[in-house]
Amino acid sequence: MNVQIANPIYDTVFKYLMSDSRIARALLSAIIGEKIVELDFSATERVLRKDVDREDLDLTLEQLTVCRFDFRAKIKTDDGYKTVLIELQKARMESDIMRFRRYLGELYQDVENSYDDDKLKPRQIYCVYILNHCAGYKNRPVVRVGNFVTDVATEEQLDSDNEFVNGLNHLSWIVQVEYLKEKRRNELERLLSIFDQSCISGNRHILEIDESLYPEGHRRIIRKLREAFASKEVRENMKLEDDYFDELIRKEAFIAKQREVIVQKDRALAQNAKALAKKDEALAKNVKELAKKDEALAKKDEALAQKESELAEKNFRTALKMLEKGMSIEDVSEVTGLSARQIQQLQQT
Repeated sequence: MNVQIANPIYDTVFKYLMSDSRIARALLSAIIGEKIVELDFSATERVLRKDVDREDLDLTLEQLTVCRFDFRAKIKTDDGYKTVLIELQKARMESDIMRFRRYLGELYQDVENSYDDDKLKPRQIYCVYILNHCAGYKNRPVVRVGNFVTDVATEEQLDSDNEFVNGLNHLSWIVQVEYLKEKRRNELERLLSIFDQSCISGNRHILEIDESLYPEGHRRIIRKLREAFASKEVRENMKLEDDYFDELIRKEAFIAKQREVIVQKDRALAQNAKALAKKDEALAKNVKELAKKDEALAKKDEALAQKESELAEKNFRTALKMLEKGMSIEDVSEVTGLSARQIQQLQQT
């Protein structure tokens, strides 16, 4: 039987759903594949206000894009019980990985996240990410990132259930909502199909699902989501989320356009700089060629001056010999090309 439920991709709906401890235990137990018997949690609150100034929208961007829960979970094991920390983050928009790392770093640094009185034994950390975008594993609705301990020399895989390893490494589960479409291969995928956005029924606040496909143990989740949509406050908060996200999308589109304009300008400036560099290179080449020509002309002038000096010296010697032989100034001038005055000065020396 098809029923309509509130879309849990909305933070306000998801928080309403997770406020039921039985549902939170069931959902997290199904994802991590272990039986959670006790669950204590505190949500990272995001307050939506109708009166917030749109100019202040950037101040709430982090709260708007990531919904975060920190849990302390008691898990039943074959040997008894263990207590772990579970960090659950749900992101409607593509999120900054560094933001996830910062949240995770807070858990690692908090000395309260230990299970002994001396606060020296850290609890193991589980991370669960529910993403409304692809994390890089196409057509994989749920992926698990585990601890692997291997002997480097023999490549033998060793027991990873080790206090040192568990204290310094964490397990992760990544739910990629966009690949949940028509994927119902196991009970977990059937359960997570409550996030399947292909089930939107005209209104993005509503998903239409076949309740009969869900086992009886998970019907409580369906009822809670139907209850959420019946809540006036939840419906109003979904509309408010839409207003915020639509505004964020418009801002991101505007910023992307401005960035593209800047990129185009930078590209044009780079092309102009390249053209100017080529012109400068051509000018430098011309200057170098002119310098070579000037150098060649200077050498020619020097050689010519040297020849003229040698010729003048030769003419002076010839003139002296002719004068010594008693030849007239006119004859000497005609032979050597010296002026009468030069010849007279030569006679005086």
